[in-house]
Amino acid sequence: MLILVVGDVIGKPGRQALDKFLPEIKQAYGVDMTIVNAENIAGGIGVTPETAQELLKAGADVLTSGNHIWAHKAILPCLDSEMPLLRPLNYPPGVPGRGYLIKNGVLVVNLIGRTFFAFNYDCPFRAMDDLLSKLKDKPPIIIVDFHAEATSEKAAMGYYLDGRVSAVLGTHTHVGTIDTRILPKGTAYVTDIGMTGPIDSIIGDEPENVLSRFLTQLPNRLSAGNGKSSLNAVLVRIDDITGKATGIERLHKETE
Repeated sequence: MLILVVGDVIGKPGRQALDKFLPEIKQAYGVDMTIVNAENIAGGIGVTPETAQELLKAGADVLTSGNHIWAHKAILPCLDSEMPLLRPLNYPPGVPGRGYLIKNGVLVVNLIGRTFFAFNYDCPFRAMDDLLSKLKDKPPIIIVDFHAEATSEKAAMGYYLDGRVSAVLGTHTHVGTIDTRILPKGTAYVTDIGMTGPIDSIIGDEPENVLSRFLTQLPNRLSAGNGKSSLNAVLVRIDDITGKATGIERLHKETE
């Protein structure tokens, strides 16, 4: 099975880049399933029902998220609906939504890291252990979107789950890393897929607004950048029987 996983989509520029490139990528490579991180698709932060439907219409099969999933209250009812939208698994009990789903014979899991985050999430390592031990009839193919800040925490998760899942793929920092590889026990890994959104930006946001924050230390509203955009993604090839990854490669596309 060939699975495409697209990094954090940022605002309207990111949605437009996805809409432009996703159909041709799926056709060119024969992609079997597409997973897209959607936590910044609505104006650069959060998800709305309308923007989520845009991504699904463009060809996404499952939408993952992260710490910004709660930014727009309108999305909350969708988290408990049939919409294939995940929030991180290791939020405390009682929050809306789900942290995993099985679609097209693939178990997709969304986790969030704890290092450098302001909130005290439950342990992602133990949350994943609990899921793998309790979930009955698990399919052999398991994809984990690990939405985390620290590269060390992402690498630790990769080795912790090596051989137990098909892929551990990092999101959140919006800067793609060059360490796509297969870990010793057969799990595909990358520290960060990178973002899908405006190139002339600071991790997706308008540079002037971000610079103002650094120079003045005053809070101000951030907005998604404009102009030329890129799509960053990874293609993971997985053995259908064993669930082991046999290949991972990075994809990068830019609008004119």
